[in-house]
Amino acid sequence: MSQPAPPTQAITASFRDPAGSLFRYQGRVLRVVNAIGVADLEAFLASPAGRKSMAAGAVVPTRALDAAECRELLADISVRELYDARGGQMILEHEQVDFPSFPYEWNAEMLHAAALLTLDLAQALLADGLGLKDGTPYNILFRGPEPVFIDVLSFERRDPGDATWLPYAQFVRTFLLPLLANQAYGLGLDQTLTTRRDGLEPEEVYRWTKPWQRLRPPFFGLVAMPTWLGGKHKQDDTSIYRKKLLSDPEKARYILDHLLNGLRRTLQRLKPVAGTHSVWSDYMTTNNNYTADHFQAKQRFVGEALAEFRSRRVLDVGCNTGHFSAIAARSGAKVVALDYDPVVLGDVWRNARQEKLEILPLAVNVTRPSPGTGWRNLECASFLDRARGKFDAVLMLAVIHHMLVTERVPLADIIDLAAELTTNLLVIEFVAPDDSMFRRLTRGREELHQDLTPELFETLAGRHFEIVRMQYVEGTTRRLYLLRKRT
Repeated sequence: MSQPAPPTQAITASFRDPAGSLFRYQGRVLRVVNAIGVADLEAFLASPAGRKSMAAGAVVPTRALDAAECRELLADISVRELYDARGGQMILEHEQVDFPSFPYEWNAEMLHAAALLTLDLAQALLADGLGLKDGTPYNILFRGPEPVFIDVLSFERRDPGDATWLPYAQFVRTFLLPLLANQAYGLGLDQTLTTRRDGLEPEEVYRWTKPWQRLRPPFFGLVAMPTWLGGKHKQDDTSIYRKKLLSDPEKARYILDHLLNGLRRTLQRLKPVAGTHSVWSDYMTTNNNYTADHFQAKQRFVGEALAEFRSRRVLDVGCNTGHFSAIAARSGAKVVALDYDPVVLGDVWRNARQEKLEILPLAVNVTRPSPGTGWRNLECASFLDRARGKFDAVLMLAVIHHMLVTERVPLADIIDLAAELTTNLLVIEFVAPDDSMFRRLTRGREELHQDLTPELFETLAGRHFEIVRMQYVEGTTRRLYLLRKRT
């Protein structure tokens, strides 16, 4: 008797969905589906709305593996054990999204776009007798600036007489209330969603509100009424979750459509607006230590470096309004653009969407990156675990002095991190302690950085990189370096 094939790798799979489990295997994104999910999934895949949404990229393209492909996968002991443990009946393969991100790393514009996609899908499915059983941003990733729905097991066959949308409260908690907190109180999504996978409760937001706010929309409908009425419900009262079945399917569909339109109107009230200002929103136009001619030279330096080495996956650390991210994207690269200021990232997102550039803006401070979250810190990988070795070029322009001074990160550690993130190029700007911006950050404590010299920088960089070329920024003490990773 032949022995089963040995496992090729340890497999970590999702576990919250009773209908199946998502897992990664040899660079592929696969999903085991069990008896609970098969019928609903097949109904979605066969529906006009399902085919249309996948063709348009609104839902991640998905296919069911044939019998031969399944047998090949199940020859691996680890896959077989997962399949059997989940009661598998079929295996799906999803098209990969290049860089997974999570709601606490988005800006408000992205959360709003994800909410709109959720409502669009929920309403489009009605005509095919289908529904959406989840209303959470964790069902969505972004391809560049565009949201894509990834959880195909969230679709279900709908009872024609059912006039309820059970995810209503979940949608409010995870989409609408975080957007309201952002709009009214300036709370970033990292502040409201990093430790709250299930979003904000109305009672929590109620405590932040002033009495006059509670009577005005959207506070009245989203916060005040649920808080007042919630106190009158018994904790063990499950009647509010029972389906409300009507004898007239058309009437049920009309009520449900009306409900979703109401959420859409509230979402429109919470839409982030362009033109908001922050500390760094005008950095590219004022006080960036560059004349117009010098800035053009910097653009050429970066553009030529990316073109020469044909960089295709670029990480822009400290992207600000995304000027250099756009240069990389226009050259054909897929870009992840980081900044800790969600206001400027809103501009990055809007501009990328308008110009159809593959730029994914994330509100991540690389000196305090997103941790692993969820069960055992493994459900959502940390930013660094997702980013290490994923980029063939990293841009660190006008940023390392902020890391050195504001965050007190040693220069050697900054360069070590850059070497972990890139597989090839590092385009980095050296800013000396006598630079006016550097002095502004040090606030009279320049002596802490008196040893920071170009010679020290080149020595530390030389541990991981070779210098391809260096360019002085005329009229300043800044230098631009193109470094290539040593093999």
